[in-house]
Amino acid sequence: MISIMENADWWVLGAYFAALIGVAIWVILQKNKDTADYFLAGRNVGWFVIGASIFASNIGSEHVVGLAGTGAESGMPMAHYELHAWIVLLLGWLFLPFYFRSNAFTMPEFLEKRFDSRSRWFLSVFSLAGYVITKVSVTIYAGGIVVSELLGIPFWYGAIGIVVFTGAYTVIGGMKAVIYTETLQTVVLILGSVIITYLGLQEVGGWGVLKETVGTDHLNMWRPINDPDFPWTGMLFGGTIVGIWYWCTDQYIVQRTLAANNIKIGRRGAIFGAYLKILPIFIFLIPGIIAYALSIQGVLSYEKADQVFPVLVKTLLPVGLKGLVAGGLMAALMSSLASVFNSCSTIFTIDIYKKLKPHTEEKKLLTIGKVATTIVVILGIIWIPIMEKIGGGTLYQYLQSVQSYIAPPITAVFILGVLWKRTNSQAAIVTLFSGLVVAALRILAEIYQNSLSGVLLEFATINFAHMAIFMFLLSIVICIGVSLATNPSNYAAITGLSFGTLTEDDKRLNKESISTIDIILSVVLIVIVISILSYFVG
Repeated sequence: MISIMENADWWVLGAYFAALIGVAIWVILQKNKDTADYFLAGRNVGWFVIGASIFASNIGSEHVVGLAGTGAESGMPMAHYELHAWIVLLLGWLFLPFYFRSNAFTMPEFLEKRFDSRSRWFLSVFSLAGYVITKVSVTIYAGGIVVSELLGIPFWYGAIGIVVFTGAYTVIGGMKAVIYTETLQTVVLILGSVIITYLGLQEVGGWGVLKETVGTDHLNMWRPINDPDFPWTGMLFGGTIVGIWYWCTDQYIVQRTLAANNIKIGRRGAIFGAYLKILPIFIFLIPGIIAYALSIQGVLSYEKADQVFPVLVKTLLPVGLKGLVAGGLMAALMSSLASVFNSCSTIFTIDIYKKLKPHTEEKKLLTIGKVATTIVVILGIIWIPIMEKIGGGTLYQYLQSVQSYIAPPITAVFILGVLWKRTNSQAAIVTLFSGLVVAALRILAEIYQNSLSGVLLEFATINFAHMAIFMFLLSIVICIGVSLATNPSNYAAITGLSFGTLTEDDKRLNKESISTIDIILSVVLIVIVISILSYFVG
């Protein structure tokens, strides 16, 4: 394979890696004293770093590769998922105060404090399996495409090299290494992607020419309800259900806000992260649409949708900038991998190992955390050949469909657990297991749909986003029904963990954490989201 990089590009890429290694070494030299240091960066991280880390954790190479590919193939509908910026506000304003009051390290630990140990075990095992099968494997696959296309090396070499490099500083430095390197990676990723968008628009002839070339339907976020792929009802409502799970209850994201030393800083970090979350529409999705326009104009060509972004880099960027964007793409890969490695390590150490051996010394827990991260790195590498077989479709759409089956029961349990004190432990575990059964049946039905008919065939082929709505409503009904049919929780034991159990001190402290500037920034963000939704109507 031939690399598209020239000498100046290699120097720029080398400078980026040197800066990254410098940040990692600086963090590693600050020894981790205990589990709070290793897993939550000592709970002393500022709002800017938290927001940048939220963005970098979310924007992996599956976004860069998959979202650009979806933009080229399907247009704007997937922008609904990127406008979940408003849901990140829910994390800061609704959920975060309860997480802080629980003093939990992890989301499974919060479920135990709110319900019981069964819910904790379920979410711990479920999250670890989900991370390895989806986040780790998908990110490695997408990263392998990027590295092999840009550097001209075989897929395997690029994927394994990045995984080992990322795993090394994550294992040694813990959350501090992850969160501070992600701040640098966010800057590089945004800068590189903005340049691609700008040069792409210039090449295509401007926004007006782009709209004329691709047609109004390609820029329409609101497809009919009967659209087989992107019905607006599924995108808006089903997407929201998935969004609440991902942004408000998933360890992968929430762990960043828990690294703050108080609710106010954590909330402000979430608000900043929400603003950054809007950017992917303009730096990944629209470049995909630009690539589609350029292919119509005969400027470039691509075989598969997932090759769109690397082809844009090859076609549009001058010497030097290719190295910067290559660094940005690798930053996306490494930041996501580092985040998921650290989250897996945290869940295994705190929710599984420490649960089984509660009297383990802090020093040994740090060692266990590092070993757990190493194991996840190895599992990720083992998954590479499996993920290599996915390449026929659009990666981002694949990921969203899988998450649509995982999210609804977890979203239902967290929402009802926080909003309604009557929700009890029996209802939580029944809802979680019921959701798992329905999700498994749906996946099996999809695999064997060619041999199904009637109601079973409808069940197998209903749009994935509509399926999320159905599963969420079912989960809500089950959770409320079981709660009312069984004894209520011991309200004294869950003080401060649900709206109905807040003390006067809880309310006072929460009120003191609210500032006018945070309210104004949150309102402005919602206005921006509504404006974008109103603009892309075809």
